Amino acid sequence: MTAFVRAGETGSFSRVARELGVSQPSISRMVAGLEARLGVKLLLRTTRHVTLTEAGRVFLERAQQILSDLDDAENAARGVDSLRGTLRVALSGAFGTREVIPRLPDFASQHPKLRIELLMSDRTEDLIAEGADMALRLGPLPDSGFGARLLGRAPRLVVTSPGYIARKGLPRTLADLTTHDCILGPGLSGRSSWNFTRSGKAESVTVQGSITVTSADGVIACAKAGLGIAVASRWMCRTELEAGEVVPILSDYQLDWVELHAVYPAGRRPSLKVRTISDYLAAQLMHNEGG
Repeated sequence: MTAFVRAGETGSFSRVARELGVSQPSISRMVAGLEARLGVKLLLRTTRHVTLTEAGRVFLERAQQILSDLDDAENAARGVDSLRGTLRVALSGAFGTREVIPRLPDFASQHPKLRIELLMSDRTEDLIAEGADMALRLGPLPDSGFGARLLGRAPRLVVTSPGYIARKGLPRTLADLTTHDCILGPGLSGRSSWNFTRSGKAESVTVQGSITVTSADGVIACAKAGLGIAVASRWMCRTELEAGEVVPILSDYQLDWVELHAVYPAGRRPSLKVRTISDYLAAQLMHNEGG
């Protein structure tokens, strides 16, 4: 059933074979045996892909739930302190490196029999095709067929290096930003108009700069190097702030906070493994950011 579910989710026998550590013909035989027992065709095979039949789509939905329930039942019988199996988490490389991995040793020590696979990429992967049990997503969530749980939120800050301030001066108002080099990056920092609130009133400023970066880590590196002024969440610049390599400026002006969600396939109750690590990360992140 696991072989069929992953073949239906990924559309590839060879990929499932690699995941399960068996040969591709073995996966094909497993699915064929399941089809023979049911007396229906579940998958249509071509030289490149496998696709679900109508019967396959119906069976996939139920099989996914059955496997999830079975995994939960086994872990519930052992107790939450004896989680087993594999937990696959998709997340961005920068956030994973800075905020998640440093928090994992304690979680891993609590669950020594649980294997953790971190699918780290700055691209938003297909959660189902990648075989992830959950994803950690920063920022607004697009409408989708996924379930989500808010794990934490952190303020966004305007930051730059002490060296930049020494060379170019300290901006004291939003209007001052128009004469400074601003670093454009992903998300809100990539917009030419940066929106703030001050004393409950919305204000915005049009910014410009010669540096554009496609990763949050790159934005922080540019600010640290003195290339300009950047917008970043506290999560993404915590280390540099504590080391004094970047400093917050324009503190009278507030940006929208950034939210972190655990995202998981909808239609299924999150597994005990997913609920456990979500509870753990929420407690850690909420404590660090004060709510």
